[in-house]
Amino acid sequence: MNTKIEIKTNGSGLLSHPDKVSVKRGSVYEQITDRIIAMLETGTVPWQKPWKVSTGLPRNLVTKKPYRGMNVLLLHAMSYESPFWLTFRQAKELGGNIKKGEKSCPVIFGKRQETEDEITGEKSHYTVLRLYSVFNVAQCEGLKNVPAPAEAPTTVNTTAEDIIALMPKRPEIKYGMSKAYYSPSADIIAMPDRTRFDSEAAFFSTLYHEAIHCTGHPSRLNRPSLTESAGFGSDPYCREELVAELGAAFLCGYAGIETTVANSAAYIQNWLEALQNDKMLIVQAAAQAQKAADFILDTKFEEMPDSQPATATD
Repeated sequence: MNTKIEIKTNGSGLLSHPDKVSVKRGSVYEQITDRIIAMLETGTVPWQKPWKVSTGLPRNLVTKKPYRGMNVLLLHAMSYESPFWLTFRQAKELGGNIKKGEKSCPVIFGKRQETEDEITGEKSHYTVLRLYSVFNVAQCEGLKNVPAPAEAPTTVNTTAEDIIALMPKRPEIKYGMSKAYYSPSADIIAMPDRTRFDSEAAFFSTLYHEAIHCTGHPSRLNRPSLTESAGFGSDPYCREELVAELGAAFLCGYAGIETTVANSAAYIQNWLEALQNDKMLIVQAAAQAQKAADFILDTKFEEMPDSQPATATD
């Protein structure tokens, strides 16, 4: 994938959009990855933090559109009660301002662009990535007409069972197995019986993990990290496992499942090394995980305008 960082100026060398952050080419990935690495180094795995499901997933206060992909992890990790976020400019437009000393959270917005070769006429695509700074409504003061969190709808109105039962092109699920796994060759999800899990949350989070894997099958999303995996320890395997972990976290959030996972030092160290070696891994994996979750939920989202950032794409 070719990534392009686009920075707009107003002619005087200053940013024409006060909510955009001036970054060098490629450093969007580095800044986001470094933020996740800092969390891991303190023992926090952002995609395994308990979801505050009572108020729904993070979304923009003005547009009411949900943030997606990497942005869900970044904003959820901030642990604010309210799911509503907005930019500095949006806060000003609502008659408010940011409280003194408050720090923003970065979010990324990606827009797919098409270019055509002048000689051959061949078309190719690239992604324009922009980095924005947003604040939770709890960090603001003087805002007008801010709704209570409970008044806003969640991204998906469904139950934990429905997520799997209504999945399009769902593979066979075989229960009574000794362990949970997905077999790409047989296109089968294997699961232990439900009674073998300590809780309903543990059962569904495991099932969602394997369901995310199955979306990579050639008959579904044909994800290279699954189809080209050479087994445990390979680069595609590492990528696919991260996609499955992130995707399962997204589905748990949509289903209203609160999960708490005890993370071992070895587990955290494994992901620290992976992210330090590949600064694009977490952002790309989050985008693929969002696509996988969208496939399972059979949902589609409109692309957000540039002035209303609420998405992350690969």
